[in-house]
Amino acid sequence: MVPADFTASAAALTGSAPDGTPARPTLRVLTNQSAGSMGSGLARTATTQAAENASLQVGKELTAQMGTAQAKPPAAARVLLADPVAVAVEDGHPLDAHSGLGLTAFSYALTLVVVGMLSANVISGQVDHALGYTHNDMGPLRLHRPLIRATQVQTLAISGTLMTGLSLLMGTLVMAGAVGVMGMDASHLPLLWLYSVCAIAVSGIGALTLLAVFGTPGMLVVTLVFIGMAVPTAGATTPIEALPGFYRFLAEFEPLRQITGGIRSILYYDAQGDAGLTRGWVMMTAALVAAALFGFGVLGWYDRKGLHRIPVETTPEKTTVPA
Repeated sequence: MVPADFTASAAALTGSAPDGTPARPTLRVLTNQSAGSMGSGLARTATTQAAENASLQVGKELTAQMGTAQAKPPAAARVLLADPVAVAVEDGHPLDAHSGLGLTAFSYALTLVVVGMLSANVISGQVDHALGYTHNDMGPLRLHRPLIRATQVQTLAISGTLMTGLSLLMGTLVMAGAVGVMGMDASHLPLLWLYSVCAIAVSGIGALTLLAVFGTPGMLVVTLVFIGMAVPTAGATTPIEALPGFYRFLAEFEPLRQITGGIRSILYYDAQGDAGLTRGWVMMTAALVAAALFGFGVLGWYDRKGLHRIPVETTPEKTTVPA
């Protein structure tokens, strides 16, 4: 940050200050730990180097200006003008002590996404067991229920409803563990709880949709979408600007980045909408709508085409044999 009196302070170095000791102007480099330790470190290195280069350039111009006015500037003046600007590194947005150097937002958001994925996997298995499509192992016991035929659209609707209910419990447990047990610094707790519940619900419903559409391979797709491609593009461990173009493109819609932005706004920026919270709500809503359209659309097509999970048994027609 350049102070308002920078030009006047720099020009004063070519003359004599009232007390005989000229004061070096100061450029302040402001860091932001909420961007993550790596992002903050890269930005601090780049801006500090730019400030130091600017000091050297200003020194050259002042030396040339002073040399024109004087035959030979004093030695002390030449030493001062070689590097006339002081560079001070300050924390532009201080965080609380228990903020994990700006990584609590990312770790909390990642926990929400993983909980949503795992909850979806459990619900998918339990719904299949309740409908009699699969068995359920309880310790040494293997339980199996009679088959209840349900369309794939009905199955997804049941699973999504259960996921919504379970997210209320899981969101509460995640927040209680992070804030109450681990001592994470957090404010706006009602909003944080609501956002956590919605993030788990949207992540879980998205995972349920992929599991329903792709079947067993769907878990690999879920892992790739919600973890494999999401962690590098979250903008927490590595700045988005430092990523290759493909990952910068993915970062525009990958769910973890959107959820992290909302959590960062709640934890670090007093829940301001333009700090990422508004984008988080909008993108979660868009993801929920996209999952519903994709899931119910594809599964409805499966049902219309007769692509049932267990084909309906056909009864052979009775024939009358003549006597």
